[in-house]
Amino acid sequence: MEDTGMFRDLLVDTLGNEGPYESFVETKDGLKAYVPVDKFDLHFLKVTVESFPVPLKYAVEEMEDKNWNEEWEKGHQAVLVEYGLTPDPSPAWRGEIWVRAPFHPHRDDVNYELIIEPKMSFGTAHHPTTYMMLSYVAELDMQGKRVLDMGCGTAVLGILAKMRGASYVEGVDIDEWAFNNARENAATNNVEINLKLGDATTLQGQFDIIIANINRNILLADMERYAAVLNAGGTLLLSGFYEADEAALVARAKELGMTLKNKKNRDGWSALQLVK
Repeated sequence: MEDTGMFRDLLVDTLGNEGPYESFVETKDGLKAYVPVDKFDLHFLKVTVESFPVPLKYAVEEMEDKNWNEEWEKGHQAVLVEYGLTPDPSPAWRGEIWVRAPFHPHRDDVNYELIIEPKMSFGTAHHPTTYMMLSYVAELDMQGKRVLDMGCGTAVLGILAKMRGASYVEGVDIDEWAFNNARENAATNNVEINLKLGDATTLQGQFDIIIANINRNILLADMERYAAVLNAGGTLLLSGFYEADEAALVARAKELGMTLKNKKNRDGWSALQLVK
């Protein structure tokens, strides 16, 4: 399938929870979805694609019979994320984050290594938005901070925040498969994250840093709630949208008492650093 844009996570949710699709691979241009031949329903796929609020293109290919777990592992590459590359607000040093699945090789020559079993959850660092958000988490001071990872997916961002010294990390996702995947990944990386199943209406307490890599419409709808639980002087990191959507998000943030401090762009996608 070609680029699903900001609705990619919703597409995965629909195909995986409402349909028989068993695994997904993020690509630069879109999404690959795998389903057993005997469970494939062309009508379901057409209805799903046609009901989406953005135009999608898709192609169907029947693959030869083989060990698809092994083939998936071959095609799923680890990602090296570089951070500290821009003059502001980056520190005077640079570093690297190695995001890998359990079957990828360990590396000793990086600053941080995260082991992420992706399954059906969003957040493997292949997508530009996750890449940029990981760099932000690596560049900003996390020591002793209370961090919220909203729409946590694999929990890759919350895991890195905890590795970098956050005193408390809370991960929230509306999908049960993401919740379970996040719990497994936190255990694999030997970090403690308080995980909740739900949406922004479940938020309680106050946070120093909020991370939300979701999509434009949800961010606009939920930003008021984020602002309510963000401490004065706190940081809100937003991504999951195109560069063309920056103005709308910055304007909404300004209405809620937050100002733009920094932004990143990668392959047409955007990530914003806002301060309350």
